[in-house]
Amino acid sequence: MMYTSTRDSSVKVTASAAITKGISSDGGLFLPVEIPQIDSAFLSNLIGLSYIERAEKILSLFLDDFSFEEIKYCVEGAYKEGKFSSDKVAPLKKLENDEYILELWHGPTCAFKDMALQLLPYLLTESSNKTLKDKEIVILVATSGDTGKAALEGFKDVKGTKILVFYPVNGVSKMQKLQMITQEGENVSVCAIEGNFDDAQNGVKSIFVNKEIEEKFAENNLVFSSANSINWGRLVPQIVYYISAYVDLVNEKAINNGDKIDIVVPTGNFGNILAAYYAKLMGTPINKLICASNSNNVLTDFLKTGIYDRNRDFYCTESPSMDILISSNLERLLYILTNNDKLVNVWMDELKTTGKYTVSDEILAKIQDSFEAGYCDDKATEKTIKETFEKYNYLLDTHTSVAVNVYEQYKAQKNDNIVTVIASTANPYKFPKSVLSALSSDIKSDNEYDMIGELSDLTNMQVPLQLSSLKDKKIKFNNVCKKDNMAKIVFDMLGI
Repeated sequence: MMYTSTRDSSVKVTASAAITKGISSDGGLFLPVEIPQIDSAFLSNLIGLSYIERAEKILSLFLDDFSFEEIKYCVEGAYKEGKFSSDKVAPLKKLENDEYILELWHGPTCAFKDMALQLLPYLLTESSNKTLKDKEIVILVATSGDTGKAALEGFKDVKGTKILVFYPVNGVSKMQKLQMITQEGENVSVCAIEGNFDDAQNGVKSIFVNKEIEEKFAENNLVFSSANSINWGRLVPQIVYYISAYVDLVNEKAINNGDKIDIVVPTGNFGNILAAYYAKLMGTPINKLICASNSNNVLTDFLKTGIYDRNRDFYCTESPSMDILISSNLERLLYILTNNDKLVNVWMDELKTTGKYTVSDEILAKIQDSFEAGYCDDKATEKTIKETFEKYNYLLDTHTSVAVNVYEQYKAQKNDNIVTVIASTANPYKFPKSVLSALSSDIKSDNEYDMIGELSDLTNMQVPLQLSSLKDKKIKFNNVCKKDNMAKIVFDMLGI
């Protein structure tokens, strides 16, 4: 299987080359030229397997320049016993007869990014062994909160790599910030930027395609790669958990093999829901993919109108990992639907120069054949957290609450009772102030750690050790830079 670039269809590289490079030299994103197909027999054969065994079989369809033994080594290293707090890795929890929560936050950083970022270091090191000789890989990451910590934890002390993370100084929760600035490891660095996530993401992308920086790296035997979802090695592991969730529903007799389901995903950068779309394109029986946004509802507007317009107010919300106005992975969807790199280049140029672009009615119809969309503000997010806890004794984080709220809107509008999986992207204790405020007006302290205790007392839900232990960790990184100074910071961090 070969991979091409969204901005140059003549590019053809192997999976390992795509993962090692992270982003194409033309600025495009790698994606498979062909999408492997699965059927009901394939799904049936997954039923009796563990998550690890399912992942091995699904990833083998995309990573065919890896031997099965190499894939097995990578997957077992990522999801081995003790790394995730659930032996199912990504368990389903039933709320209603037709409503299931897919818990993706049982990994070491309590966020769904662990599902991919525990695996990516293995995939990347195996890939670099095939494509690079005696070069050190520099992982550059822009984060809106969860990717940063998950990438730092995944790549911590991985031989032959260094990882540098940029985050918006006022755009992550206190808990997310603490997770990053206390990160241990000899090969890690973290820096805040004066700006929002889009500024950090644009800065990282511009560094990747800067020829002078590339030459400077070559002089020092260094190469760039990415741990953001622009890297195919980040996206492909996410396909696995949607297929696995479908199989779990069949196994639990919630559906028959072949029945269609809906999937709801809270997303800002579009990668998580794009992985579900790939699962659908492969043949997993999926009806609608419901994209849930917060007040930064650029994706909702696009999926409803075909007009992508980032020229709007930016909001810092209680679901900060979705505070994004430039959704990188949407570029992959546009290429899949058009198979036209020239069109994608036109739209991306328009986005860069004018901040907006418009797709044709034909393309919009194709999008709406698979996607629905909705959004809610912070007030509705808090209300949904409270109502869900009171009704089901189930605690949502702020991002999953957005998804539940949007699903309820969709269900009311469409009168759709199809079995639905809602992606739950973070442990609620990552956002204790917002979640506690949603449940109680009688908060005794404004200290975030005291709030964790209050939330635990109120809900009887155990606090993950990796969050409760942050209080006593030493702060290692407190740099802040201007968004135009990110390249210099990279050089300074690397000592070149």
